[in-house]
Amino acid sequence: ENIRDWCISRQLWWGHQIPAWYVTLEDDILQELGAYNDHWVVARTEEEARDEANQRYSGKKFHLSRDPDVLDTWFSSGLFPLTVLGWPDDTEDLKAFYPTSVLETGHDILFFWVARMVMLGMKLGGDVPFSKIYLHPMIRDAHGRKMSKSLGNVIDPIEVINGISLEGLHKRLEGGNLDPKELAVAIEGQKKDFPNGIEECGADALRFALVSYTAQSDKINLDIQRVVGYRQWCNKLWNAVRFAMSKLGDNYTPPANLLPDALPFSCQWILSVLNKTISKTSKSLESYEFSQATTAVYSWWQYQLCDVFIEVIKPYFSGNDTKFDSERHAAQYTLWLCLDNGLRLLHPFMPFVTEELWQRLPSPNDSKREESIMIADYPSAIESWNNEEVESEMDVIESTVKSLRSLAKERRDRRPAFVLCQTPKLEKIINSHQLEITTLANLSSLTVFTDIEAAPPGYANTVVIKNLSVYLELQGINSAEAELAKAKKIDDLKNQIDRLEKTMNGPGYEKVPQEVRSKHAERLESLISSLKVLQLD
Repeated sequence: ENIRDWCISRQLWWGHQIPAWYVTLEDDILQELGAYNDHWVVARTEEEARDEANQRYSGKKFHLSRDPDVLDTWFSSGLFPLTVLGWPDDTEDLKAFYPTSVLETGHDILFFWVARMVMLGMKLGGDVPFSKIYLHPMIRDAHGRKMSKSLGNVIDPIEVINGISLEGLHKRLEGGNLDPKELAVAIEGQKKDFPNGIEECGADALRFALVSYTAQSDKINLDIQRVVGYRQWCNKLWNAVRFAMSKLGDNYTPPANLLPDALPFSCQWILSVLNKTISKTSKSLESYEFSQATTAVYSWWQYQLCDVFIEVIKPYFSGNDTKFDSERHAAQYTLWLCLDNGLRLLHPFMPFVTEELWQRLPSPNDSKREESIMIADYPSAIESWNNEEVESEMDVIESTVKSLRSLAKERRDRRPAFVLCQTPKLEKIINSHQLEITTLANLSSLTVFTDIEAAPPGYANTVVIKNLSVYLELQGINSAEAELAKAKKIDDLKNQIDRLEKTMNGPGYEKVPQEVRSKHAERLESLISSLKVLQLD
């Protein structure tokens, strides 16, 4: 219903000139272009148009004039899925790739472009041109405003990549056609948003930021400082590879294979979490959840590889101590595995820096190495790398380290610490991984004890998890902040205990399902135990 003709001609200076020629006969009464509707000839070239005119007006003299109008932009672009594959010729590309799978575009041109591609594709190609449509968000400024020249908030991606001074931003505005009042408003807007201009961020940081922003519904509030943060993160990648190359050496050749079970604890852990990251990233890409993919890759690189694994293995490479020979060799291989897989995993989001760094990594077999990371296989999950038990133990270790760090934020020197383990399992975990804890928490020593009455006097303490607490010697450090935090935590525990006891002693509690009551009782026991540890000082 309400279908109307689509006028596809436009009077513009650019575009595809309409492939129609008007035939003016020598004996026409009216000689103006378009005077007779039936005198139009449509053809690919002027030569073809002349041939058709000769057949139509055999024996008559005429001259041809091409229509000066151009095709509507959306008519030309609506043919895109067909014309790029050689249509109207029946090419091999057309047979192989039409219809295609995914169209990526913005929601603002759904009717203008997408609907017309579908219409023309079904009419001329016999099928819809694509089966899925991915709509990207529209970019706005950091305040959520639509980009406008008059506001001075238009962000040129080239200026983000290469950087530009505030004066340069002003000059771009002054070279436009804004009236004096709009120009003044725009310049003030630039001074407010970019007081120091825009830092050079590079294409990788910009690409990563834009992909990470795709979780923001249909709009992106682009904050340049976030892009700057990702540029700085690229330095982290460089430093990780630089560290690895210094520990691998010039002639390192990774072994063909090394069973995960034969690796040290920290190596097993980083491969297990890497494997999960590979799975998460691949699934996110397949389901078009690109921001989840960037979050997974970023978190692994930043918080697991750089912040934990690289720090944990540093003792293996200190000095010439032979007692760490086997751990050192395993750490070298694991580090190479992590960087090789991690760079390939990151490559779609940061193609330039990953290519540069990947080329510097040694290969186990030069004859099998691809010339470029862009044609190397994307990482696939390896089942044998999964190790839930190791990950669970590392969760305890990281929680312990986090608690120790929270007790002394100004930790410039190495200090002794004690850990209270009230179950055999926790005692075994902490004793087995003293090296990891002392390294990450920057401790001079770590002592494990199991009797709460043996807690060291004068030490700041906090609860890590149920049945696990840490004590740190803070003499010489301003511990007021730690004591305030401890007092706040004690008050919080008391409030939680009070609320839970009121619930458990309330009317009708006997009607609550047994499973819920059991959880409440277990929770209350844990809270009381934690409070006792904090108060015992």
